[in-house]
Amino acid sequence: MGCVVITGANRGIGLELCKLYVKAGHEVYGACRQTSKGLTDSGAHVIEGVDVSAVDGIEALTQALHGKSIDILINNAGILKSQSLGTIDYADVERQFVVNAIGPLRITEALLPNLRKGAKVALITSRMGSIADNTSGGSYGYRMSKAALNAAGMSLARDLEPRGVSVAILHPGYVQTDMVGGSGDITPAVSAERLAQRIEELNLKTSGGFWHSNGEQLPW
Repeated sequence: MGCVVITGANRGIGLELCKLYVKAGHEVYGACRQTSKGLTDSGAHVIEGVDVSAVDGIEALTQALHGKSIDILINNAGILKSQSLGTIDYADVERQFVVNAIGPLRITEALLPNLRKGAKVALITSRMGSIADNTSGGSYGYRMSKAALNAAGMSLARDLEPRGVSVAILHPGYVQTDMVGGSGDITPAVSAERLAQRIEELNLKTSGGFWHSNGEQLPW
C-alpha cells in the first residue's frame, strides 16, 4: 500500500477520497484549512492549517510531510464563485485563480522532493475549464481558473515525465457538494470511486490527459 496526500480533505469529494483510500489500506494524509468531524474520524492523518493560497499554508504541508515518500498526490482544494457579465467581482476572479490554478501548482512544486518515481499527481479540475465545451458562458472566474489549471497540468505532465511521475487532469462530474449548493447528479462517494479508478489507470503514456471521472476523454 502507498502514501496518499489529498488537499481540501475536510468535506465533499476530498473527504470521500480520504475514506476510500484509508479503507483500501493506504497511508492517507488529509490536508485542509480546518478539520471536520468526518475527516477526524476517517482514519486519515489530518494536516490542518493548509491554505493552498498562502505561503504559510504550503509550509505547514511540507513540514508535516518532511521525509515522507508520496505515491499519490490529489490536488482537490478549490472554490467556486458564480459571476455574470455586467456584475463581475474581480476580487473573486483573482481569488479563484489563486486557489484553483496557482494553489495546486504551488503544492505540487513544493512536494517534488516527496514524489517517488512512479508517483501519480491528480488535479481535480472541471469540464467548465474546457473552451470547446463552453456552450453557456458565464462563470468567468471559475472557467478561467480551471482552464489555467488544465494548462498547468499539461506542463506538469511534460516536466515530470523524466522523473517517472504521471499527471491526471480530472473532472469529478456534477457532484452533490456544498460548492454547488447540494445540487448535482452523483454523490461525492460515487465521484471519489470514479476518480480513484481513473488514477489507478493512469500511467506515463496517458499522462496529461483531460478526463471525466466516468472515463470519457474531454475536449480542451
